[in-house]
Amino acid sequence: MSRTVWVILAILAVAFAVITGLAVKRGLLGPQSQTAAIGGPFHLVDQTGAPRDADLLKKKWSAVFFGFTYCPEACPTTLLALGQTEKLLGPKADDFQTVFISVDPERDTPKVLANYLSNSAFPHRTLGLTGTSQQVADVAHAYHVFYQKAGTGPDYQINHSTITYLMSPSGDFVCVIPYGETPDAMAGQIRSAMKQGPHAQSCHA
Repeated sequence: MSRTVWVILAILAVAFAVITGLAVKRGLLGPQSQTAAIGGPFHLVDQTGAPRDADLLKKKWSAVFFGFTYCPEACPTTLLALGQTEKLLGPKADDFQTVFISVDPERDTPKVLANYLSNSAFPHRTLGLTGTSQQVADVAHAYHVFYQKAGTGPDYQINHSTITYLMSPSGDFVCVIPYGETPDAMAGQIRSAMKQGPHAQSCHA
């Protein structure tokens, strides 16, 4: 697939998520429709090898990002920004976590994820998730995430969506955080959602 086609697909994925978020904000989608639109059940393992499912999103505000450890730019950039965001949240960071879901199960074993996420500049409260190819495909489908292997050999890359999803402690989608957002802006959006409570439907006051 050409880079142009990939860019178009990525833009469409972002547009869908943004439109869904706006519909929720305006009351066009209730909590049940919202949950069906973005997110859903999954079965993966974390960086310790422990089984994990969608219950890990309960009781915490979660920034869910799909990427891979060999990612040259978007993934480390996003995790660095989330690391700063975590600090800006201050005491509220205790109620916040980053969930990094690998779209490269072939290389991203739990051990590889654990080593990658040990970067001190990344969020301290990060869960790294991986699984079989089918399990990853299922969770990516639930979140409307595009990803595709590019190239051959051990140094192949993965083209993928670069948005972050903010999920509430009830496990529901709240809003899309665009790639490239500053830590200050991220922290502001998360604080706004927190003020609305666990059933927040937007990142705006």
